[in-house]
Amino acid sequence: MATIKPFKGIRPPKNIVEKVASRPYDVLNSEEARVEAEGNPMSLYHIIKPEIDFEPGTDEHEEKVYLKAVENFNQFKKNGWLLQDETEKYYVYAQTMNGKTQYGLVVCAYVEDYMEARIKKHELTRKDKEEDRMKHVRINNANIEPVFFAYPHQQELDDIISSIIKNKPEYDFVAQGDGFGHHFWVIDNVDTIKRITEIFAEIPALYIADGHHRSAAAALVGNEKRLQNPNHTGNEEYNYFMAVCFPDNQLTIIDYNRVVKDLNNLTDEEFLNALSKNFEVKKVGTEIYKPNKLHNFSLYLSGIWYDLTAKPGTYNDNDPIGVLDVTISSNLILDEILGIKDLRTDKRIDFVGGIRGLQELQDRVDSGEMRVALALYPVSMKQLIDIADTGNIMPPKTTWFEPKLRSGLVIHALE
Repeated sequence: MATIKPFKGIRPPKNIVEKVASRPYDVLNSEEARVEAEGNPMSLYHIIKPEIDFEPGTDEHEEKVYLKAVENFNQFKKNGWLLQDETEKYYVYAQTMNGKTQYGLVVCAYVEDYMEARIKKHELTRKDKEEDRMKHVRINNANIEPVFFAYPHQQELDDIISSIIKNKPEYDFVAQGDGFGHHFWVIDNVDTIKRITEIFAEIPALYIADGHHRSAAAALVGNEKRLQNPNHTGNEEYNYFMAVCFPDNQLTIIDYNRVVKDLNNLTDEEFLNALSKNFEVKKVGTEIYKPNKLHNFSLYLSGIWYDLTAKPGTYNDNDPIGVLDVTISSNLILDEILGIKDLRTDKRIDFVGGIRGLQELQDRVDSGEMRVALALYPVSMKQLIDIADTGNIMPPKTTWFEPKLRSGLVIHALE
């Protein structure tokens, strides 16, 4: 069962929220953050990307950079750019993209639920990335950015949220950085808070949608604090970390595509012939072709788009991993034909989130930077939950969620 609690959020005053709020730390590099924060001392990038306050080229993992994060965090609070709510609350955070709005609840999730796999993951994490975020959580003694969870939708929670959003939101703006609408309500009714907690206690599991490294880091720091405290009671704030929980029926996973630098010493004809062993290959032409169903792919090579459909017998629909198009393409194209064995480390391959569109794939091939592009049909939420429930792990670079959570709308202090 999922344990959650309300918390005393640290938030910007509504008149400066657009100046404070930022994109997540991991969707842009240091120089991009420097440009976005230019002339804006209130930008959260000064806390989540504090290397921007040093000379360009400064290593973001230097100790002085982490120390600058906490210095800036404290200064934001001193300046009144971040203020803490006086009582524990839940919050509704909604995002609008392409006319569709999804509504999430901002809560504190339970560290023990992560450690005991009641908060379920579908991706592996890298120790270096975990340690980076752990340092950031430790030194700030706070979850500056939320993680992104999904839960099996519950009608009563939908009804509660529907009643709350009838009121005027605390924050309501379209962000310049992403062009998406961000809307935020405060839940301070004691009975409503109590009922939300009770409903979550009946939900068997929560699922990490996006932010596996942040989830791991937040939970591991909480667990560290528990082990270091001889007077631990279980009621301390560090036993919880901040998450935005969305019902699974509102979320859409978009495609996550691949571009490769070479054809592994094959000619175009040899490569296409090799593909025909496991795929029905149809030449489409110069117009962009988008995959339209499971096991259908599109491929761009030498100015031409191709329709690929995996032949029966090349995949196992009863295997939660084997059924994935990312598995089929990784095994039968990237590995078997192109010799790419490890998606995490091979420098010949790069990954392009579907939010950039298939034109991005075509452009990177046409420029000569890449030799071939492969577009995949997106994974479904059902597939993600099936994989997490069976304890399996998806191949790298399988899911892309959009819109990303805006950081800086609310922060959770660990004390």
